Amino acid sequence: MERTYVMIKPDGVQRNLAGEIITRFEKKGFKIVGLKLLQLNRAIAEKHYAEHVGKGFFEGLVEYITSGPVVAIVLEGKDVVATVRAMNGATNPANAAPGTVRGDYAIEVGRNVIHASDSVESAAREIAIYFSPEELVSYNKAADSWLYE
Repeated sequence: MERTYVMIKPDGVQRNLAGEIITRFEKKGFKIVGLKLLQLNRAIAEKHYAEHVGKGFFEGLVEYITSGPVVAIVLEGKDVVATVRAMNGATNPANAAPGTVRGDYAIEVGRNVIHASDSVESAAREIAIYFSPEELVSYNKAADSWLYE
């Protein structure tokens, strides 16, 4: 089973969308193996957005992501990386389909509610930024036999 990292951004937390968003992933059948509320500092934000250092929008990203609490989540399931990205919708909410998180709850790119890893490799890197191995829980769910062949 794959794991992915998901972050409900400060706008999603401030708008009381965390529960609704988490519910979508649970109803899909994904297993939560890590979950916590965090206030990011600049060092963690810079580590998260390391690939954007030096770009014109970098400072705005760091300022925004540190502006309020975020919900950090690790989800586990078959094809979870690609499926969660599809459930989130296009990065630009104007291009996000209705029924996706961004299509339903976001209007601007700079306030697009949610982040999810874009590959298995990115997921491993991002999970390690926010969670120690001891904070991730492996367990069996009775519903697994109803989700997977």
